Amino acid sequence: MTTLGTGFARVRRWLRDHPLAFDGALAVAVLAAMIVGSFTDPNAPNGPSFGTRTPEPASVVLMVLGAAVLVLRRRNPMAVLAATGALTIVEFVVVDPPAPVVMSAVIALYTVAAATDRPTTWRVGLLTMGVLAACAMLFGASPWYSQENLGVFAWTGMAGAAGDAVRSRRAFVDAIRERAERAERTREEEARRRVAEERLRIARDLHDVVAHHIALVNVQAGVAAHVMDKRPDQAKEALAHVREASRSALGELRATVGLLRQSGDPEAPTEPAPGLAVLGELVDKVRRAGLPVEVACADRLAPLPAAVDLAAYRVIQEALTNVQKHAGPGAKAEVSVIRVGETAEVTVLDNGTGRTEGAGTSAGGGHGLLGMRERVTALGGTLTAGPRYGGGFRVHAILPVKARTGEPESPGAAGRTGERP
Repeated sequence: MTTLGTGFARVRRWLRDHPLAFDGALAVAVLAAMIVGSFTDPNAPNGPSFGTRTPEPASVVLMVLGAAVLVLRRRNPMAVLAATGALTIVEFVVVDPPAPVVMSAVIALYTVAAATDRPTTWRVGLLTMGVLAACAMLFGASPWYSQENLGVFAWTGMAGAAGDAVRSRRAFVDAIRERAERAERTREEEARRRVAEERLRIARDLHDVVAHHIALVNVQAGVAAHVMDKRPDQAKEALAHVREASRSALGELRATVGLLRQSGDPEAPTEPAPGLAVLGELVDKVRRAGLPVEVACADRLAPLPAAVDLAAYRVIQEALTNVQKHAGPGAKAEVSVIRVGETAEVTVLDNGTGRTEGAGTSAGGGHGLLGMRERVTALGGTLTAGPRYGGGFRVHAILPVKARTGEPESPGAAGRTGERP
């Protein structure tokens, strides 16, 4: 059974790939059926009998022509239907009892119904049924209500219905296949979009973790190198700060990598832990690195959602890192976090004059402010960053308390002013 089914499937696939060969085989089969049917006499004394009559030459010619035009039924189904219908009418008019040339018209009507739309099938089908049935009833010697005449009406009607059903099923299958392909494309696009968003989030978090601590290490290492010979005690203190900053960087990197390795736990956090609760530790580290920082924060600031809390912390961290790298010597920074209605506002100011040495070739390549903008915009907030009137730099972020964390990130929507180089 398996071998037989495989062979049948192979033959069917070959015929589907070679439609002209299939139509040729169909034409031969229809011709054979018409010739066999032409030996039947429906008006015999004892009822229909086989072999009591032979087809006339004219009937044989009409049957051969009717079967031959079926080879072209896919290329021009309407013309084939018209030709087979005309041959059938000629058979009804010339020969009595007629040979079953109408079989070719039945196949042609089925093809039209399967290849066109439903309104066309109704119009052409009713016209074919009416014309052929009327010719059979008017020109034959049998009564109009004979089973041969009613059979012409029934077979043409069933051919139209069968073709319409096949066309509807084919359209239904094509629609299902199209929906499946569209769903597959949409799923792949969504997967690519999520991968891109996750890469941006990972890059942003790693930048926030590494850049801040490396900036502190760079400052303290420079201090240690400067005072190593004259003030070794201060150099030791600076190296201690270097060790503490590097330990903090390793800890946050370990936490971030640990979150990336988690899988299969929908309740696991998707953001690193730091927030405004540890803002004091961040400010202390910056102060120990030599940057004076003043903090203005409401005493009873209501707890913020985790994503908003983290974004506020990262904005402050990156802004203070930029002050350390770019504000120049003697600069001071001010940090404020306030709650205004349904938003939290974070502001970082400095009064630095800015260093021109190496400003355009920072290791970060300008990704710090870009990362802040992406993070704030992803939550539905806005961020502005630019020089202050009279000197210095200002970073101001407005974060909605109800964060829209599910929205796609569009980095260009937040920043409207120039970045610090």
